Amino acid sequence: MAGKLIIFSAPSGSGKSTIISYLLKQPLNLSFSISATSRPPRGTERDGVEYFFLSPDEFRRRIADGEFLEYEEVYRDRYYGTLKRQVEKQLEAGQNVVFDVDVVGGCNIKKYYADRALSLFIQPPSIETLRLRLTGRGTDTPEMIEHRVAKAEYELGFASRFDHVIVNDDLAIAQAEALRAIQAFLAR
Repeated sequence: MAGKLIIFSAPSGSGKSTIISYLLKQPLNLSFSISATSRPPRGTERDGVEYFFLSPDEFRRRIADGEFLEYEEVYRDRYYGTLKRQVEKQLEAGQNVVFDVDVVGGCNIKKYYADRALSLFIQPPSIETLRLRLTGRGTDTPEMIEHRVAKAEYELGFASRFDHVIVNDDLAIAQAEALRAIQAFLAR
């Protein structure tokens, strides 16, 4: 039986990665989507495992050929995207494919797959809480935190385009809500 798609989008600092990590440990037959990037491998990363590593020219050629479900040029010649062929391969193998993508990419994947995809938006309880979480990480400069907060305000405007909005005020409750939504979706 072909798999289904579960799309996660959220502003940075909303707890999306923590929720996804929790869900991947549940008996739901979830597999992470393997994205493509034009950046070189880091450390022990291997092609086809963590990412598909493409040159910027190869990435652009595949964009022109319509091979991506979604993609983004994050910096000049630094692309990230989701290859249609890879997703189809995972679905045909019966895997339920999990995506961790930006809001535009999430909307594009949902539009392409329609009812075969469940889209979840993880939302912070407030912008101020988000700012405190980002500050508490201790990994970003004050300027980067303000950049992330401004981007979050933009991204929050997309929440209504998702099938479910989960407010992550209490992590255990947010995890349980995401689990219930996915279980109901997979049972259909």
